[in-house]
Amino acid sequence: MREFNLIVTCPRGAEFDAIYGVRDLLSEIGDSEAEAWETGVSGLILARSKLDPVEAVRKIREYVRENPDRVGVVRRIIPIQRCVQSKIEAIVDAVKELRDLIGEGETFRITVEKRHTQLGSREIIAETAKLIERKVNLENPDKIVLIEVVGPVTGISVLKPSDIVNLEREVG
Repeated sequence: MREFNLIVTCPRGAEFDAIYGVRDLLSEIGDSEAEAWETGVSGLILARSKLDPVEAVRKIREYVRENPDRVGVVRRIIPIQRCVQSKIEAIVDAVKELRDLIGEGETFRITVEKRHTQLGSREIIAETAKLIERKVNLENPDKIVLIEVVGPVTGISVLKPSDIVNLEREVG
């Protein structure tokens, strides 16, 4: 299992350029050793940075606001806090570890994105939602429990909606 801490989207067929693009962006914000690789899913690559993934996304957002010509084909960058095998038990354990990132009084939503898997979204949501004793808000949550299944590997994060960067919107 190759661990990642960033999911990167790009136009279909532009994965090769996106690999170099995200590595360049990460290098510009202080991680010249970052790795990125294809997933076998069109428009999706994975990356591993030595930086904290949420902090890396924040720094990339600031960087592209000042350097909009450097965006290239990279569209969205999503920080991943845990990387586990795509098994319901492993996903549940990771959500248990991260659930305290949803503070008392905060609301949440679970978002599941699945690619190349037989796991069911309903099962994932049912098994993880019961672990979180906070109010659900599907429209405007304080935090998103993001579960990104990419074949045999799943990335999981508990994020503020603003922790995901859409570079197209940033440079608008």
